[in-house]
Amino acid sequence: MNLNKNKVKIVAHNVNEKLPQECTNIAEVRHEIDNIDSEIISLLAARMEYVREVVKYKDGTAKGIEASERRKAVIKTRGEWAEQKGISASVVESVYNTLIDYYIEEEKKLI
Repeated sequence: MNLNKNKVKIVAHNVNEKLPQECTNIAEVRHEIDNIDSEIISLLAARMEYVREVVKYKDGTAKGIEASERRKAVIKTRGEWAEQKGISASVVESVYNTLIDYYIEEEKKLI
């Protein structure tokens, strides 16, 4: 992923050197988990760039920034996506609630 202040470019690539079943010890497994976590953080940074951009299209009020209907829809769909991937919807929904709270506070700083 390449990210700079003016342009966001997301480049999809495989972050893992090995498949889980190819790892032969705990250090290799942890290395692969670290690779995934690094990519997740890069993607969150890219998401933040879009969050900053979306402020331009909102009405500039706290209520407009919070966009409660959009939030509900995002939480619901992310939970559904989690279930489709075989992971806990409630955990993913909790993570997204925390992320959205953070992004809303960041957006409010921009209005």
